[in-house]
Amino acid sequence: MSRKPYLDPRRVRDEIATVAARLIAEDGLDYSTAKRKAARQIIGDTRIAGEWLPDNEQIEEEIREYQALFQADSQPQTLQALRAVALEWMHRLAEFQPYLVGAVLNGTANQHSDVHLQAFCDNAKDVAIFLLNAGVQYEVSETRHFAGRGQVETLSFPWRDAAVADRIWIHVALYDTDDLRGAVRSDGRGRPMRANEAAVNALLTAAPENKGTGPVGSADTAHR
Repeated sequence: MSRKPYLDPRRVRDEIATVAARLIAEDGLDYSTAKRKAARQIIGDTRIAGEWLPDNEQIEEEIREYQALFQADSQPQTLQALRAVALEWMHRLAEFQPYLVGAVLNGTANQHSDVHLQAFCDNAKDVAIFLLNAGVQYEVSETRHFAGRGQVETLSFPWRDAAVADRIWIHVALYDTDDLRGAVRSDGRGRPMRANEAAVNALLTAAPENKGTGPVGSADTAHR
């Protein structure tokens, strides 16, 4: 097979984005891992410059196309179920100003996806105590600060929902209250990067033809 097409960075980016999207949609890989694995499939172990790699927005659009073609009979329903779980936990954690982020917000979540929340409070230990009092056994890890300022403590725990076959993992990243001032912003396409309880509720109650899509409008609007 000729390697000539690989000399065009744009074509390489497109091919990597397509393969990465399939790996994310089918195998549940994260963006970074899927991108690296896709690059190896396309060009082997040769190191390539960053300009040859697709950005996450390009991969996200490829995921949407893949899901529309191959997961249209299941993905929208799973997305709604995950958003309902997110809303339930946002309501429970309301005193900690929770926001939803990630695939469950942008509309590309499927059966492999976790629910990612961000909580903003003066004392991160209060969230841990709340979960323990609710009987939730959590694991502790770290997540990169959304503004690139180091790492933030993250509490993760499994959850079951009748509408989703597999166990759902919920991750709550703990931020200081002051971080909230820089949190409500949009991405390069003007879409909210995080949504509060009211905004997630609006997504769930949207007209049927709008369900399964990404977020629109402003983002500010006891264990079983």
